[in-house]
Order: sequence, then C-alpha cells, then structure tokens
Amino acid sequence: MAKRLDRVNELLRREISAVLQRDFEWKNLLVTVSDVEVTQDLKEAKVFVSILGGSASGVLEELGKKKGFIQGKVSKRVVLRNTPVLDFRHDASAVRGVDMVNLLDEVAELPTAPREDDEESSGE
Repeated sequence: MAKRLDRVNELLRREISAVLQRDFEWKNLLVTVSDVEVTQDLKEAKVFVSILGGSASGVLEELGKKKGFIQGKVSKRVVLRNTPVLDFRHDASAVRGVDMVNLLDEVAELPTAPREDDEESSGE
C-alpha cells in the first residue's frame, strides 16, 4: 500500500506543479510544489509549496482561493476514484537551506586555531 501512496503522491506533485506553472503568474516569485502527502483513503492531500523571493501568505491565500480550479484541472489528468481535497501549506525548507549555507560560509571565514601538527614541528 505504501508504494501506491508514494506513486499517487508523486503523480499529484507533478500534475499540481504543471497547473501552477501553466495557469498562474507569480511576479518576482519562485513557487514550486516540493511534496504532496495523501491520506490513506485518498480523500485529502497536503500540498507543500516552496516560495522564494517574497511573502508566503499572499501565495497561500491565492492558492486557497483557487483550490477548486486546481483540483478540477488535476482531476481531468489524474484518474482516481476520488480527487483529494487539496490543502496548501508553506514549505520553508528551501529558505532554511539557503540560511544554512550562508551560515556555513560565515563559519568558514572565521579564524581557526593552528593544528597540533604545526605546533609540534615549530617547537623542535
């Protein structure tokens, strides 16, 4: 059963991404569907959306308003007994990843203590 859910999750992720790319225009934003989690009964789906370049609240509000439109487009391309009700959620993992890389760059620029091998060779 888990393999089937994984296949459905990936299929829905690709189709929702295609709908967002074709039918929505986001000014100065990069909006991507990073993951989809469907319930066991296939009635509900959490859609995790990454948003770079701006506020997530406006995008999530717009997706919430257009949820029926997106579900209709997806239901025409994905054949399931029930089309899951979509629940859009913000996925901040991309932003956290960028912050982590920046932090690692800052740490790399900090001065470091001399290595023990260097101290021993200079003391002899």
